[in-house]
Amino acid sequence: MRRQTWLMALGVSLFAASAVAPAFGEEFKNPKAVIPPQAHQNRMSGGESFPPLPLPATPVRRTERKREPAPPALVGKVNLNVVDGKTVSAYPSVTLDIENLMSWTNQQLKLRYRFVETDLTKFSYSPTELPVLYVTGWTPLPAFGDKTKEKIREYLMAGGTLVVHANCGRPEFNASFRKLQAELFPDRPMGPIPLDHPIYSCLNKITDMKVRESDKAWKEVPAYLEAMYIGCRAAIIFSPIDISWGWDADKKPITGGTLYDQGDSLKLGANMLTYVLANYEYGRAFEITKMYHQADIATRDQLVVAQLKHNGDWDPTPHGLPNLLKFIDSNSTLNVQFKRTTVALDDLDVLKQPLLYMTGLRNFNMTDAEQKRLQDYLNAGGVLFAESAMGSSSFDSSFRKMIAQVMPNAKFEVLKPDHPVFANVFKLKETQYSALVQQAEPNLKQPLLEAVMKDGAPVVIYSRISLSNGWEQLPNPYAKAYADQDALKLGTNVLVYALTH
Repeated sequence: MRRQTWLMALGVSLFAASAVAPAFGEEFKNPKAVIPPQAHQNRMSGGESFPPLPLPATPVRRTERKREPAPPALVGKVNLNVVDGKTVSAYPSVTLDIENLMSWTNQQLKLRYRFVETDLTKFSYSPTELPVLYVTGWTPLPAFGDKTKEKIREYLMAGGTLVVHANCGRPEFNASFRKLQAELFPDRPMGPIPLDHPIYSCLNKITDMKVRESDKAWKEVPAYLEAMYIGCRAAIIFSPIDISWGWDADKKPITGGTLYDQGDSLKLGANMLTYVLANYEYGRAFEITKMYHQADIATRDQLVVAQLKHNGDWDPTPHGLPNLLKFIDSNSTLNVQFKRTTVALDDLDVLKQPLLYMTGLRNFNMTDAEQKRLQDYLNAGGVLFAESAMGSSSFDSSFRKMIAQVMPNAKFEVLKPDHPVFANVFKLKETQYSALVQQAEPNLKQPLLEAVMKDGAPVVIYSRISLSNGWEQLPNPYAKAYADQDALKLGTNVLVYALTH
C-alpha cells in the first residue's frame, strides 16, 4: 500500500500524465544530452616499425604495450536512429548512465564486462551475442514494424533481457514504451516487482530509495520497478523513474525530471545485471519447448490434469506439469496421458474435472461469478491442488485471500507427517529444498503441505514452497522450491492421493 501511496503522491507526471501529448517531450531540454560519451581507448599492436628515416638516424621498433583482448559484451545500448533497416530522424539518447553503471558494477563483482552500441538492423537478436538490450530516452519511441517486433519477441523468448528506463522519468517515453510492450506481448502484462523479489537483494539489499522530482526535497520511498515475465524470469525490466547511474541529482536536479539518487541507482542497477547473469542459463534452457508424443492423442481413459487459468501470471512453469505426468507414468500404476488441458472457471466443463491444478507468480483476483463457480466445484467433490511458483509471496497472499472468499469458514491446516499423502507412492519423511529455502528456514527438513478440509477430507491442497520449479528441472537460482527429485515425488503423491480418495 505504501508504494501505491508514494507513486500517486509523486506525480501525476509518472502515471496519470503518461497519456499527455508527445509535444511535451519537444519542450523538455535534457541536460544529460550535452555530456559527450567517454572516449574509447586507442589501442595499437606492438611490433610495428616506423618507416625509414633520413640518415644518419636508425629505424627503431615501437615498444607500446600489446593490445589486451576486449572483455565480453554484456549489454547492448540500442541506437534507435535506425529502425526496420531505415534511418529515422535522430532519436535523442545518452550513454552517460550505462557507462557509469558498467564501470561501477565491474568493480562490485570484480568482473570485466562492457557495453556496446548496437541497432536493431545489425543486431543478430541472439542472447549469446548480447544478453541484455538497454533502451532509454525521454521522447516517444519511434514506431517499430512488425518484423522488428517479432525479432524482439524471439530474442526475449530465447533468454534475452530488455532493460528500459525513462530518462529523466519523462511521461512521454513511459507512455510509448507501455504501448510497445503491450504490442509485443498482449497476453503478458507488466506489473510491479514485489519487494521480496531477488532483484532487490541478489547483490545489494534494497528496500527504500531516495527519489527527487525537479528540485524538490528528496523523499525516501519503497523501491519500484516493473517486470514482464517469461516463465519465472523477468525478461523485461522497466523503470518509469530515471535510474540515474551517471547523474548526481543531489547536486544537479533536473527541472521537469524525476530521478532516483545516484548511489541507490547504482546498487539497484548492479542488482539488475547480477540477476540477468544468474538467470542466463535458465532463460536459454527455457527456450527449448518439451514435446510429448501423446500430446495430440485424443483423450480416452487416461488421466489428463486440468490447469486453471486466472488473470495473474497463471503459467510461469509450462514444462512442469508435463514433466510430472511423465514421471508419474514411470513410477506409478496410473495410466497418464502426457498432456495438460487448461480451463477457466467460466468454462462449461470445469465441473467435469476431478482435479484442478493452479499456480502463479504474482497477484491475481477473481470475479464474484468465478468465486461462485469455484465454490460449486469444491462443494461438488472436486479437489484444488495449488502451489506458488518460485515460492512467490504475491501469489501466496492472493491465493489465501481467494480461498477465504470462496470458503469463508475454512482454515488452512498443516498436514501432519503421518498423513497418507506423504506415503502413498513414495515415503517422504524428509525432503531437500533449494538454497533460498534452506537459508530462510534452516530447520525445515520434512515436506510441508497445507490443506482445507471438508467432511474430514482435503478439498484444497496447497504448497507455499514451489513444486513446479522442481518439476521443470531447469537451472533456477532464485526459486524457493523443493529439490527436483523430491518435488517430483511429492507431486506424484499429491496427485495420486487426490485422484484415489
